[in-house]
Amino acid sequence: MKQNNLNAEQLRQEDESRLYRRTPSFVQPLPGENLLHELMHELRVSQIELEMQNETLRRSQIELEASRDRYVDFYDFALVSYLTLDREATIKDINLPGAELLGVERKLLMRRRFASFVLPADQDLWHHHFISVLKSDHKRHCELALQKGDGTFAKVILICQRLKKSGQEMMLRIVLVDMTEITPVEAADNEHRLNQNGIG
Repeated sequence: MKQNNLNAEQLRQEDESRLYRRTPSFVQPLPGENLLHELMHELRVSQIELEMQNETLRRSQIELEASRDRYVDFYDFALVSYLTLDREATIKDINLPGAELLGVERKLLMRRRFASFVLPADQDLWHHHFISVLKSDHKRHCELALQKGDGTFAKVILICQRLKKSGQEMMLRIVLVDMTEITPVEAADNEHRLNQNGIG
């Protein structure tokens, strides 16, 4: 904004200089003529300032859109399944790998309760885990059996953390790790890495 003010002042001086050069010293301005020139000059300077501000806003918008596109690419084309639940355990957001893991088109998952995918035998486990995460400031994980949209089953590890920002609704961020096709050795290795990262 300081640069804009500097440019405006330069324009003001240039206009005044041109006005003085065009007006002979012996010509007396008509009553109100100086005021009219000043008003016209102020309007021109204000117009240029607005144009500069619009250009700055346009560039900021372009940068924000580029940043958003990078985030979308990272989120949707990650190798890991991410989803976000609200405090009612309904799905607020999910990336493409997460929708593929659950076997349901992403737009059909919005506002759907995550518990609808949990097998009856693991419903209590999921409920207690969800409540414990909402009360904790630390990451927690558990293993659940899910029934996917196509009727097949998957064994997953949920890595969960509460997101709580001032003035905003509490959310739960979840990473889903599909353990269905993982061998016992790989599962043990994953468990070891989770423990090293303080998740557990």
